[in-house]
Amino acid sequence: MLRRWSWVPAAVVIVVQGCAPQPEQPEPDRLVLRAVSFQDLPGWEAGDHGAALRALQRSCAALEERADDEPLDIAPLGGRVGEWRGICAATAGLYGAAPAREFFEAHFAPYQARNGAAAEGLFTGYFEPELRGAMQAGGRYGVPLYGRPHDLVTVDLGLFRAALAGERVAGRIANGALEPYATRTEIDDGALAAQGLELVWVDDPVDAFFLHIQGSGRIAFEDGTTRRLAYAATNGHSYFSIGRKLVALGALSREDVSMQTIRDWLVANPERASEVMHENASYIFFRWLEDEQADDGPVGAQKVALTAGRSLAVDRRFVPMTVPIWLEGSAPDPDPAREDRPLRRLMVAQDTGGAIRGPVRGDVFWGTGAEAGAVAGRMKHAGRYWLLLPHGLDVTAYLD
Repeated sequence: MLRRWSWVPAAVVIVVQGCAPQPEQPEPDRLVLRAVSFQDLPGWEAGDHGAALRALQRSCAALEERADDEPLDIAPLGGRVGEWRGICAATAGLYGAAPAREFFEAHFAPYQARNGAAAEGLFTGYFEPELRGAMQAGGRYGVPLYGRPHDLVTVDLGLFRAALAGERVAGRIANGALEPYATRTEIDDGALAAQGLELVWVDDPVDAFFLHIQGSGRIAFEDGTTRRLAYAATNGHSYFSIGRKLVALGALSREDVSMQTIRDWLVANPERASEVMHENASYIFFRWLEDEQADDGPVGAQKVALTAGRSLAVDRRFVPMTVPIWLEGSAPDPDPAREDRPLRRLMVAQDTGGAIRGPVRGDVFWGTGAEAGAVAGRMKHAGRYWLLLPHGLDVTAYLD
């Protein structure tokens, strides 16, 4: 899944009416809220709200330079930045689980979120991988990771049609028109070679592919140093899960698809790995994170460092960045031999991704390294969540 932005291709839809019955169309996604009390949140009293408070403080820092009359985010639900000033000011100096719980109960009202009538949605996980790399190509290091190309153009469709808020396309200008950018296959075949875009070279094409899916990562060099890479842009092509391809080929069953099983198949079938990975035409470009920002952790769509187990990627068309969210579901144990663990915790919306679509849909950031990857790669669980919204925010348009 792409971590940072949602992208859609331009399309022409032709509707042909005839005598044959038309297939039933699914209900469009629609956020519906129901007001509840904090006592209605499963496990609320036992939660460690201090960890979520620290994540919220990072989101508040991102609001400091913004104007009060700016919308909080793409989704109108969040109101204006100015409506969050008092809340953010009240977080100053707070620390610990008990003061944090009192803070959230004093400044927010909880609402159960539904997609129409459906309270349950899909919750997955992601993490920050670590790859081995070198600043120059040579030896084992032959797979480039690219910075943003100079001719890549991104377009915010919401600037042209309000109904397309949150949707973007990308491409390059040719003869005065925007055309699709190079695909993953074309880029791997050398479409960007000799342009000086290589940021670093890594030693494994499968690792590089999964870095593209996670959207950010850490590079370990042979001298013992590390540097962080963050998402910079995408080529604009739609994300395609190669797990679907492997199911279609009969290589994996739908029930067995996970990051680990996909990786195992790619490693065991090197003669077909490129063919399968090229099914996903989407391609990610990166940038280096520097200084204090790199020390804090990987950066999400809100441009703040993510907090392991507390940052949630959401669909920004429905849920704004900065909103605290009480999540109830389950998650894999790091040990695959053990049963799933209950997941009841307060999180903060701080990221998004191309596969994160719908009013009740989330992607949990689990942290850095192998153990985080063991959880994230196997997480595809049903769950529910409740949005914590500031007192006084007008939510009447969303109430059932």
